[in-house]
Amino acid sequence: MKCATLLLLAAATAAFGQLDKAEKKDGFKPILNKSLKGWKGDNRLWKVDKGVVIGSTDGVKITKNTFLISEREYGNFVLRTQFKLRNHNSGIQFRSTELAEFVVAGLQADIAFDNWTGSIYDEKGKRGVIVNGWKGKGEKLYKKDEWNDMELSAIGENIQIKINGTVTSELKDTSKASGVLAFQLHAGPDMKAEFRNIRLKEVKVTK
Repeated sequence: MKCATLLLLAAATAAFGQLDKAEKKDGFKPILNKSLKGWKGDNRLWKVDKGVVIGSTDGVKITKNTFLISEREYGNFVLRTQFKLRNHNSGIQFRSTELAEFVVAGLQADIAFDNWTGSIYDEKGKRGVIVNGWKGKGEKLYKKDEWNDMELSAIGENIQIKINGTVTSELKDTSKASGVLAFQLHAGPDMKAEFRNIRLKEVKVTK
């Protein structure tokens, strides 16, 4: 029984950030754990189950987009994760500004069930969709009802998004050098978004 328990714990822990030897050597580290320590959000909406971070608005009416937000800021980094969306719209904020009531503003790697996945969006900003990574790109790569890989890199002014190994968006942006990371639940119909294997490598940029 003790061995079985240890194996289950090991499996759950691994799901937060499954690092292969190359990633470990390269400096990637998991940035979430089962307690969500170091992150903040509406505890009615976010939980961890078997190593998967789950956001759901089922049975909870929200009137604005809400986020699970990192307590620290990140500037230059490569973030890798897997995501699965039951329906509606989500995304990963980066170099963003935390506002009141679990709201953020800034750049977003967009995720949606039938549009926009792989795009770069300006959440609560004036630029809207900055780079459309869906048309002819994300729409060919995104797997509905399945786990999808995303790699988001923000190094200096260079921003790039990959979906399932293929580049969908590239942008040169100097609007903000660092900020919080955050995972989105979008206002509207009840929805569910899941994230696992969340790992990040910070990058030193020399001028």
